[in-house]
Amino acid sequence: MKPTLTVSSGYFLFYRRILMNIADKMYVAIEYTLTLESGQEIDKSPADQPLGFITGTGQIIPGLEKALMGRATGDNAKLIIAPEDAYGPVKDDLFQDIPKSQFPNDVEVKPGMAFEAQGPRGPFMITVAQVNDNDTVTVDLNHPMAGKQLHFDVNVIDVREPTADELAQAAASLSAGCGCGCGPDKTDSADSTAACGTGCNCG
Repeated sequence: MKPTLTVSSGYFLFYRRILMNIADKMYVAIEYTLTLESGQEIDKSPADQPLGFITGTGQIIPGLEKALMGRATGDNAKLIIAPEDAYGPVKDDLFQDIPKSQFPNDVEVKPGMAFEAQGPRGPFMITVAQVNDNDTVTVDLNHPMAGKQLHFDVNVIDVREPTADELAQAAASLSAGCGCGCGPDKTDSADSTAACGTGCNCG
């Protein structure tokens, strides 16, 4: 929203920025640090590069978006997001056995190793859970943050109405499968777990 021009007693002109609260279909920019319950830092917005998104378009995890609603530019918040409002619980059916031959021949496959796989929506990461004796490998297709409580330290940098271009970009991102609504109803395939990044946005 544009600043409003106010005249005081006919002598002074000054600009007063009307602060907007975060609501549905608003452009929001935040600086954030993401840590786990242990205190381990997982993700952080780059210096002078806040994360920008449009609410209501699935660009960030639902629990974070819900916790930000009603806040305004300049607000700081420490937020705790439960797994069911973030990347969902760990699902047993997303542990799958695949032939060991599908891994690179020059790599000794060990539990905990991460590999990039290709899905219908593009590349995504899988984690080796177990190397079996029958020439198969059990891989974990859950999102790396599944089952984890997330702790966000957030500074709200900007809240405003989105431009037409920003709305179009958000729509294009969703149609390409890069939404981050990774609740328990949205992580039932390896491909869908890859739709969300390790932190709070895509990528």
